Amino acid sequence: MDDPDRIALVTGASRGLGAALAEALAVAGWHVLAVARTTGALEELDDRIKAAGGSATLAPMDITNADAMRHMCRSVHDRWGRVDLWAHTAIDPPPLAPAGHIASKDWNRCVATNIHATGQLIPMIEPLLKVAPDGAALFFDDPRAGQKFYGAYGASKAAQIALARSWQAESARLGPRIVIDTPAAMPTTTRARFYPGEKPARLTPCRDEAARILAAHVAPARP
Repeated sequence: MDDPDRIALVTGASRGLGAALAEALAVAGWHVLAVARTTGALEELDDRIKAAGGSATLAPMDITNADAMRHMCRSVHDRWGRVDLWAHTAIDPPPLAPAGHIASKDWNRCVATNIHATGQLIPMIEPLLKVAPDGAALFFDDPRAGQKFYGAYGASKAAQIALARSWQAESARLGPRIVIDTPAAMPTTTRARFYPGEKPARLTPCRDEAARILAAHVAPARP
């Protein structure tokens, strides 16, 4: 698609809320740039989007690879000149553990994904959002800071949202528009890691939550 009406970048698009947002946006007429590490899951997402009449560009890459993400942003600039929406759903959920027993590899991985990559992506993506008519970025809070056994996840997620809140305050007058939403509990792989054995029927489907988020925070694509 050479000149799409609206372009949505979804980081963490292979499953869960990210995939649901990507599908909903594509069905609504957005062109979706789907970023995730898992190529197979992205291809399945693309199949669903095409079956529904939408369009997507797949970008199978790790958001912690700054060079790859920088190259992607440059390619987006050269091809389309902007991004209208960035939905940042990528997250690393480390195993629950007492603070005194957090494994170094788990700590390093969640900090790299949840904090470091976010801090690198914001300066890369902000220029693409600022040239859009109503550029917006969506972040998703999951307040766990201070809860038992959530030390690594709670701290890294809180830091990510702190970055987003600073960006939100700094951009309030001139944009882009920064939205921070707290989704309902959904049957995601992250949730399953924290609550093994939980019955999915008690949770809000990702598709329903994606529809709520987009209706609340994102204007529909222009006809």
